[in-house]
Amino acid sequence: MAHGTGSSTRRGFIGGATAVAATAALGTTPAQAAPRPARRPGARSGGREVAVLGGGVAGLTAAHELAERGFKVTVYERKSALGGKARSMDVPGSARGGRKPLPGEHGFRFIPGFYRNLPDTLRRIPFPGNANGCHDNLVPSTEVMLARTGGLEDIRIPFAGIGKPPPVLTPDVFLRMLTAFFETFAKLPAHEIAYFAGRLLVWFTSGERRRTREWERVPWFEFTKAARMSANYRQLLAVGITRNIVATKAEVASTKTVATCIEAFLFNALGRGADGEPDRVLNAPTNEAWIDPWVTHLRSLGVEFHLGRCVRDLRLEGGRITGAVLEDAGGARRTAAADHFVSAMPVEHARTTWNAGVRAADPGLARCDRLETDWMTGIQFYLTEPTPILHGHVNHIDSPWSITSVSQAQYWSGRDFRRDYGDGTVADCLSVDVSEWDRPGILYGRTAKRCTREEVAREVWAQMKAGLNDTGRTVLRDAVLHSWFLDPAVELGGSHATNDEQLLIHPTGTWFNRPQARTAIPNLFLAGDYVAVDIDLATMEGANASARAAVNALLDATGSSAGRCAITPLYRAPEFEPLRRQDDLRHRLGLRNAFDLG
Repeated sequence: MAHGTGSSTRRGFIGGATAVAATAALGTTPAQAAPRPARRPGARSGGREVAVLGGGVAGLTAAHELAERGFKVTVYERKSALGGKARSMDVPGSARGGRKPLPGEHGFRFIPGFYRNLPDTLRRIPFPGNANGCHDNLVPSTEVMLARTGGLEDIRIPFAGIGKPPPVLTPDVFLRMLTAFFETFAKLPAHEIAYFAGRLLVWFTSGERRRTREWERVPWFEFTKAARMSANYRQLLAVGITRNIVATKAEVASTKTVATCIEAFLFNALGRGADGEPDRVLNAPTNEAWIDPWVTHLRSLGVEFHLGRCVRDLRLEGGRITGAVLEDAGGARRTAAADHFVSAMPVEHARTTWNAGVRAADPGLARCDRLETDWMTGIQFYLTEPTPILHGHVNHIDSPWSITSVSQAQYWSGRDFRRDYGDGTVADCLSVDVSEWDRPGILYGRTAKRCTREEVAREVWAQMKAGLNDTGRTVLRDAVLHSWFLDPAVELGGSHATNDEQLLIHPTGTWFNRPQARTAIPNLFLAGDYVAVDIDLATMEGANASARAAVNALLDATGSSAGRCAITPLYRAPEFEPLRRQDDLRHRLGLRNAFDLG
């Protein structure tokens, strides 16, 4: 195994840059550590100043929408870079000969066609030579693969040719379509295929009352009756879907969340209500294709950015937020004043800023303490030969660490990896997401959290080879492995592993603890992938939609005449609407869904 640049610690990677950025932007020294008093909101700004707390997708979206409506926006971000978990980052010490550093990332980008709100934002970010801005940097994949181990044939699912929907979706047509799909690609017993298709029909015809009040409380494992089915059924349709896509365990994952995601993918594959193809990636590292142009555009709209600012507290006076207490890398504190505040931090960080007074002003915020997060973290492998395993994502469905991957260089049009990145010998980047950090691996018999960074890299590499090299073809070769890079937010090598950038997961009942964008405090609004939106999944689309909802709530609270942000809901088939309305009535009467045979 090649020695990895991923051995750099998070502190070593961002600590120095954070300190320099914080000192330069704040102009503070340790002697100025005491918080400065905030001015009275609205005193000089006419009520148009907004502090956005967090510079990820939610924060940047809120800043974008507010700036376009004439608000003076300042974004405060605790890290030394913008973009949150969506950003790409330079691998330290990897550049040679005038090339750019190797591109690392928290995890690969995946922008399915059923996203509608995020693509709208991408179209509104100018990009040189693109008629549709950064949206034109989206490129489609043509297939997806489920990589099996133990000599089982991998399941390849092409996207081309499946985008023609039947003219009308009746229950019979729907069942036949799903049966054919799973019979062709999953090779499951006929009775299990029919049963799973029937369970999806139950979901598609369930009304909102049943979806929220009943299926939100039922684990996906129970809904699909996985315990009484074959091992393949459990692995492909219960465990694999939830752990690799929704990043939670099938035994506890909310049926509402999992089925909402499946429903969106299926309609996307049918070409209904979609912005584009089911699987899309960017044609360059994320910052080059999206984040950097976005920040440049926001600056042109007057948005100000302050990096290296960690929000420690919110000051509440007279029932309103008067300031956010910020701490820089050197420990100096100051209070940032504004008329309105959009909290756009991840939930595990946002809820630490809600003191007793804030929680008393909005008791509903306490429910966010019940929201759970888990690890879904990326590692990149840099290869000396082009290795396009598949023109799409690979789900290593049998891997104990629930691995998904994508070969990126094949998508990066106009870029030559050897010419543009690293030391001139790297030709490809295999970007991998690890969703399970608490199960033993196949090399060391330890969980990922109990491994060192080097052991994680070796283990992930071995698990990918176990699925790709087991049917007589050598796909991954040790000889072409140049180096690797593990997300610096992860700290390993001890008994108390930490991850500074976790992901919201969705066990049963999560929906009831997700807040709305508008709080009971008239000038505090919430944005982030934990806020309740239609997609019901922690995604960039959810972050974007929640930010739009927060801006609309702010506009309502201020009586603004500005146009509201459009928020496009997930597609619903009109053919099923009468059945969904009928099911709402059946639910009120205490009856099962008409297609629910148990």
